[in-house]
Amino acid sequence: MLEKLFGKKKEEVTKPEQEVIVSPVTGTLIPIEEVPDPTFGKKMMGDGFAVAPKEGSLVAPVSGEVIQVFPTKHAIGIRTPGQLEILIHIGLDTVNLNGDGFTLHVKEGDQVKMGDLLVDFDLNLIKEKAASTITPVIITNMEMVEQMMKDKIVDVEAGQTPLLRVMLPV
Repeated sequence: MLEKLFGKKKEEVTKPEQEVIVSPVTGTLIPIEEVPDPTFGKKMMGDGFAVAPKEGSLVAPVSGEVIQVFPTKHAIGIRTPGQLEILIHIGLDTVNLNGDGFTLHVKEGDQVKMGDLLVDFDLNLIKEKAASTITPVIITNMEMVEQMMKDKIVDVEAGQTPLLRVMLPV
């Protein structure tokens, strides 16, 4: 009633019907099922894709809020406006590096836009000391996904190449 009298409109937060997830690194697309780590390859944490990086910069694959930065700097969680929770995990067994070779550019609570720089990492160090440089990108709350379409582009560019289109419940 007061809104009608004073002409103020209630702000509505509209939830998107679709989210697009782009590659966070430049490299070669690898189907999630081919990741040589059962946690990711068997989709124990969720579904997504992976990329074998060709360079050591990780950008935001989506816009949203940084909800988790692992103390070892090897993984970051982002929540999108549609409430998807995305985990980006740089390399396999990189937790054992204890942050060595990683330079963070964000912290928990930061708002990021698709393509913003999140982490620089030493690709050669990861090749030398970790199991793999393969970087999985996982939707960890798959209950939010109504439908998912995976693009099959092989050579991908960080912040540019769309790899997942996710339909959300309305």
